[in-house]
Formats: sequence, structure tokens, C-alpha cells
Amino acid sequence: MGKCINHPDRETNYMCMKHNKYMCEECLKCPDPKIHCKFRPSCPVWFMDKKGGKDIDNKPAKQDKKKFNVIFQTENKKAVVEKGATLLDAARAADVPLNASCNGKGVCGTCKLVVLSGKTKSKPTPLLNDKEKEKNYVIACQTTVESDVTVKIPEEVQEKKLQIAGVGKKVTAKLKSLVKEITPMLINIPLKLEPPSLEDSISDLDRLNRGLDKSGRDTSRMSIGMKVMRELAGTMRNDNWNVTASVVKKKCSSEVLKVIPGNSKINSLGIAIDVGTTSIVVYLVDMENGNILAATSGHNRQAACGDDVINRIVCAEKDGIKKLSAMVLSTINGLINEAIHSAKVNRNQIDNAVISGNTTMTHLLLGIEPRNIRREPYIPSVSAFPIIKAEDIGLKINPISAVFIMPGPASYVGGDIVSGLLYTGLHREEALTLFIDIGTNGEIVLGNKDWLMTASCSAGPAFEGGGVRWGMRAEEGAIEKISLDSKTFDPLFAVVGDVLPRGICGSGMIDLISEMLQTGIIQPNGKINMDSSHPRYLHNGDEKAYIIAFANETSVEQDIIFTETDIDNIIRSKGAIFAGFIVLLNQVEMDFSMVERVIITGGFGQYLNIDKAITIGLLPDIERSKFKYMGNSSIAGAYMALLSEEYRIEATQISNNMTYIDFSSNNEFMDEFTSALFLPHTNMEVFPSVKIK
Repeated sequence: MGKCINHPDRETNYMCMKHNKYMCEECLKCPDPKIHCKFRPSCPVWFMDKKGGKDIDNKPAKQDKKKFNVIFQTENKKAVVEKGATLLDAARAADVPLNASCNGKGVCGTCKLVVLSGKTKSKPTPLLNDKEKEKNYVIACQTTVESDVTVKIPEEVQEKKLQIAGVGKKVTAKLKSLVKEITPMLINIPLKLEPPSLEDSISDLDRLNRGLDKSGRDTSRMSIGMKVMRELAGTMRNDNWNVTASVVKKKCSSEVLKVIPGNSKINSLGIAIDVGTTSIVVYLVDMENGNILAATSGHNRQAACGDDVINRIVCAEKDGIKKLSAMVLSTINGLINEAIHSAKVNRNQIDNAVISGNTTMTHLLLGIEPRNIRREPYIPSVSAFPIIKAEDIGLKINPISAVFIMPGPASYVGGDIVSGLLYTGLHREEALTLFIDIGTNGEIVLGNKDWLMTASCSAGPAFEGGGVRWGMRAEEGAIEKISLDSKTFDPLFAVVGDVLPRGICGSGMIDLISEMLQTGIIQPNGKINMDSSHPRYLHNGDEKAYIIAFANETSVEQDIIFTETDIDNIIRSKGAIFAGFIVLLNQVEMDFSMVERVIITGGFGQYLNIDKAITIGLLPDIERSKFKYMGNSSIAGAYMALLSEEYRIEATQISNNMTYIDFSSNNEFMDEFTSALFLPHTNMEVFPSVKIK
């Protein structure tokens, strides 16, 4: 209680919380209605003033917003959103895999849609050309819903199947030969138990343990859950004491997860999963012989929240971890469905799984808080995981399936790189090796059997299509190889799937920039240097561009172009990787002449032209025989760990033995990065074999 500022004889409970002034009911009026006041939500003066019908801001009372249907024709899905929501919001609500490299900031132009009907409102954007605007193209994150709307995803941004090289009998034979003995985490043990009698009156559980002992299992460190014990009596008597026990072997113990009637042999299956920032790959494996029964791949639906791990973490902080976890699980479970349908098997047969991914992807999949990964000192919540049950993650396989997560040594070098080393085996050999995974993040490892150093060089998503106007992944319709006529500048290219092109992937971009540099179309600084009258020259908005394919040569009926901004994004990505090489070598006072082998892994590496990658300054100018491409090493290492306890133990040892070098606050890295922002480099002595026109 206090005395009114205007009527000292009146006591009142109403106090302006900003100025600490009491007001009686007659005087109730906010003294500063037009300024922002942090106390306003809880200020009694403001509340009573508003409640009394005095609309201080002259704003209409808030009303419930209308809700409208947004139909995605190409996906046959629908979302219900409030008026004013963006089409990107609607896509996320409908679980439509629409890419949004910039996480909805309106600067990448990758979340294109075509409005077929309904009313929308779009912000002005330079990311659409006149032809696209004529066809009702919009940028989803910059377009709001004003009525019921029907949209479609344009051909050029629709998801296609990723190209996975070598899947089938060839890759099975190659990987199988690496596994000496198959030792799953979870095994199904058929038992024929002796029925109880007056002479043999031990409990059902003791009888089960005795049977397991006879089968060669150590029950001294074996546990069993209450659910299994409650069902044990009925289970053991259901089929005349013939049972099958599902036992998972953990680090220091084992556990009986399930006991079922009957002791017929169970065909056990497993899945190896590579959870990439951009793409996800799933192998369905026969745990009896190691054969790969099916292989599927798809785009990580988290791409709707941005192309890189930082954007994903920011999105998780804003919208919640559950949302991003659901996105990646939706992708994985969809791929599992494809695999089991293709192989014609039952999902409950899948009782072993290994997941390989970078640290952020692993945290988001498991629903673990990732925010500290992007905050100094950049520490993950978990780096090594215990064996987990599939039902605790949300994988749509046998609920008791044992899941091994590949461990990772640091926030920006994760289990996918450990998996890659497991497969390539560089940690077992004498040769000084430089390992690079060219993907969204660009992780590097330097070392041999005696020591391992690692770093992440933040290459960005350009090599996987992010930030490049017509960039895309290595899927059907992507230009993967290209050469230019030195006189006419006309291109000759190869397209994934041998179809009309609809974009260009990482290997194609590297080829193109190399050819443009060698033919003089661009200068070493990446600027286009063509005659404006040339038919392949285009002034696109405020910048110059080269026309790779004319509209009538494409499946999207638009010119596929390569702009100076696209070139700059590739230069920055290659510059970060090359700077990472230099800094790691400098840490141990070495140079490229001492490197005996360079292992390249990643989604598009098989189609990478080494000479052209050297020409643009992505790879070091050393003997070409030292380079070796080893494909998607993350999924290969996950496959090995799925089948072998020895490799699961080895993965942990690799992670523990890696020394992580942080580039985020490294001045030397920034200096080297700046020096590498040139084609091929500011110091041409580093690239003696590269001749520029």
C-alpha cells in the first residue's frame, strides 16, 4: 500500500513499476505509454488502464488469426498454418523436405516453390529472375500465407535419389573382406532347457542362467530386467522349455533383453547408418554373412533449418531439439522402410545398429543439448556413448536392438571421421597420411600409426550445393564432369543418370572453375573476364555469370548459370580446406613434400578430377600417384563396426588417440585462409605445375 501521487489522502495498491509511483483508481494512467517498458507485462497500472477500456496504444485488441490450408501438390501433403506464416513454416509443419540453406534468412534462394493457387504475399528478392517470377516462383521463407494455398516444388529443387557408387555385390565383397569374424552386440541364443523336477528344483531364472552358461556365455556379469523376469515363467513353459534369449554384450557386462518361446534359428539383421549434415545413407546387412541386402539414401530433412551445423544448433535453440531430432529420425526411418521393403524382410529382425555422424548430428539425433558445441570452449555434452536400445532413440526397428554410436574426439570432429579412419586404416600404417573428408564441414586428419592430429576447417556447404544458385548434390540431373572448348568456351558435360541437366554438383563445380581459369574466362581472383557480346555471357542482376546450359538444353527450362558469387563461395570453401592442410603440417614442422599419401573421402570424391582440384588450389600440388579416393568412408566404417566387436573397440581407441587442433581462434589459420582466397593461391610457388592463361 502507498499514497496516491496526486491524492496524498488516498491509499492504493496500484503502483507504476517503472517510476515507483502509487496511483488511485481515479488517476490510473500509464505515464509513458509510447516507450518500451520491461515492467509492462506485470505492471498493475498498465493492466488496470487497459482493463478499463483505455486503449493507450490505439491498437485493436488481439484477435485469433485465421488459419489456412497449404497443400504441397508434389508431395501430396497438407499443413494448416495461421495467416501470415511463411510457406517455409508450412513446409516444416507438413514434413515436406524443402531445403533452406540459410535457415530462412532469405539470402540463399534454395527454398523455391511455385504457387499454383491462392493468395500469398512475398518480400522483394533478387534471387528470382524474370522468367521464374512469370511462372509464379516464390522464395518460401520470404512468402506469407494469406489464404488457402496450393504450391508445388519446382523440378530443379525436387529431391532425387543420391548417387551411391559401388553399392551391391562389389561393395559387399570389398567390405566383407575387412571383417575377420562377425561378433554382433546383440545375439539370439537358442536354448533347450531341462524341465524342473523334485530333484532339480532351481528357479526359472537360475535354469535360464545355467543354460546360458552351458552355451558358453559368462553369466557372472549378466543382468536381466523386471519385464523379462515377469514374463519368464510363461515363456519357458510355452514351448516345453525351448527358448531363445536375446543377450546384448556391453562394455563391462551383458544383459538379457528378451526371452521368447521356441529355439528355432533367428535370421538376425543389422543396419549401418551414416548421418551426414546433408545426406543420410543406410545399409541393411545380414548379420550371419555380412552381405549388404539393401542400400538407401536420402537428404537429411534438417536441411530445412540450414546447410551447416551452426545453423542446425541455432535452429535447435530457437525451435527445440525435439523438432530437429524428429526431422532426422523421419529421414532415417523412411530409409529403413525402403530398405526392408526392398529386401522383403521384417523390421523386427533388425537387432543391431551402428550410427556414424558428426558430433552435432549425433547430439540432435539423440535429443542431447548441442548449444555448447558452438560456444567457447566448444565442448560437446557426450563424446563416447554406451550401447543404447533402439526404442530409446526412436528407430523403427526391433525395440531392443542394440545401437552403437561412433565416438568422436571433439565438437567439430566426430564419429564420422573416426569411422573413416577405421575404414581407411591409416592409423595402423607407417606412411604419413593426410586424410580429408570433403563434405559440408571439411574435416582433416594428419598422422600415421604413431600419432594423429585432426581439425575441422569450416569449408561450408558449397561443394554439396549450398550457397550456389544452381548447386545440388550428386544426384540424378547433376552435372558431374565438365570441360570447355578453349576457343568457343562451349561446355561438354556428363550428367548423373544420363538425363537433361537441372544443376551442378561439387565435382562439376571444381571442373568448371578449373576450366574457366585455364581458358581465361575468369581471373585468378574469381572475377569473370568475358566479352559481354559472347552468347554464354550473362549479366545476372548486379553480377556477371557464365551460362553452363541454355534453357532448351535443361530439364528445368531455364538457363543454368554460374555466377561470380558462386565462384566466390567455392573459393572460400577450397581456401578453408587448403589452409587447414598448411596449419596442421606447420604444427609438426612438416610440409607437403613429407606427405606420403593423401586419402580423399566424401560423397562426390569418386568423380573428383585430381588435376583440376589442384588447379583451383583445393588439393596440394604433389605427385598425383599419392592421391587415393576411398568413397564414403563413414558408412564403410559403420558397416565394419556393426559386424565386429574388435572394430568397435578400435573405434574408441582411435577417438581417444586423436589430438584436436581448434582453428576457430587460430590466427595462423586466418592468415593462411586469406592467402588461399585466390586461384589457385596467392603464392604460386606452392603450385608449380599450375599454368594460368
